Amino acid sequence: MAIPQEIIKTKRNGKPLSHAEIRQFVQGLTDDSFSDSQAAALAMAIYLNGMAVSEIVELTLAMRDSGTVLNWQGRLNGPVVDKHSTGGVGDKVTLMLAPMVAACGAFMPSIAGRGLGHTGGTVDKLESIPGYSCTQSLSRIEQLLPQLGCVIVGQSSELAPADRRLYGIRDVTATVESIPLITASILSKKLSEGLDALVMDVKVGNGAIMATAQDASALATSIVNTATGAGVATRALITDMNQILGSTAGNALEVVETLDYLTGKYREPRLHQLTLELGANMLMLSGLHSDKAAAINALEHSLSSGKAAEIFSKMVAELGGPADLLEKPQQYLASAPVVQDIIAPQSGYVNYHNTVGLGMAVVRLGGGRSHPSQQIDPAVGYSDILSNGSKVQQGDRLARVHAASTEAAAIACQEYLAALTVTIEDPTRLPLVHHTIG
Repeated sequence: MAIPQEIIKTKRNGKPLSHAEIRQFVQGLTDDSFSDSQAAALAMAIYLNGMAVSEIVELTLAMRDSGTVLNWQGRLNGPVVDKHSTGGVGDKVTLMLAPMVAACGAFMPSIAGRGLGHTGGTVDKLESIPGYSCTQSLSRIEQLLPQLGCVIVGQSSELAPADRRLYGIRDVTATVESIPLITASILSKKLSEGLDALVMDVKVGNGAIMATAQDASALATSIVNTATGAGVATRALITDMNQILGSTAGNALEVVETLDYLTGKYREPRLHQLTLELGANMLMLSGLHSDKAAAINALEHSLSSGKAAEIFSKMVAELGGPADLLEKPQQYLASAPVVQDIIAPQSGYVNYHNTVGLGMAVVRLGGGRSHPSQQIDPAVGYSDILSNGSKVQQGDRLARVHAASTEAAAIACQEYLAALTVTIEDPTRLPLVHHTIG
């Protein structure tokens, strides 16, 4: 068995790590036989020198196996699927997609995360529903998934504990952006769910972690190759994040938009298109449908029949939320004391150029965290958001800000206006799905 500094030296010198060395490193993360400084040194060596696909596969599997791996064999009458987004602003797709694919015969045990930086977290959105508990034991997840078809919860301490320690080290050592480490971090958690198929939504643009198409493609390719090498059918869609997804950004506001979507009250076109694209790929990859048209028809029927809404309602109730949330959302979801319109300063076409800035504006309103212990205000954010390229007249409403005070609302209005321009010419609209890998 090698000592830690020998393993660090191998990667520092640009050489591949053996499977045994990778397994020893992950074991060291779990049992503390690697110190924080040694783990940080190896993370930096990986950041600087990269890893071959075979190394990333082994790192992913070792991190997955550092905790419990769910096993659904013989317990479900359909495939186990999930999707994962690399994060954006207003991305509430998991909330509507989980009950939709469940209504189509798949099972989705989604282990979701909290907000990170400018991106909103699925757990934070769900916890804006009074009583909803994202903290569930694995036995409870195993009990509920066959009944409901989908369960959206937070990460259990029993799943991929090595990743939790390594992520904390990466966060303070400027190694978060390493594609091999991002890949292993995402997939170690997702593969611990016992999946048959996984669809990745890799965001690109001025509201994404990956700002360029080249970076997004590199990450998507790494994830697809690694997950496939680990035995899970995987596809990645590279999708546009040059504007807020949907018409809301903020936790309770996004839950309201989810309910409106599931019940048919309102479905913002880009959000609807992306949900169908991701869902269709999940149904095809898992073998439930052989062609995209049939998969989309099944997803549309899950909405029109009311089955997806019914499944979401049951999931909320089973996880501690109100049983009549869909019927009485305003009775349960927090609303901000100050709601103010954001007005177009001139006539023209709306063109967003700093969607990250809008995500950070939601954080500063109190809808996200600047440090892990911070409490979130579920009521704040933006609603009634116009999409990129919308034509407006001077004095028209661009969006609404929901804030805890008039002072916070005024600042959030200024930040919103700073993130866009109103141009004479209609801006170029990029395709929602740039391309697909896998």
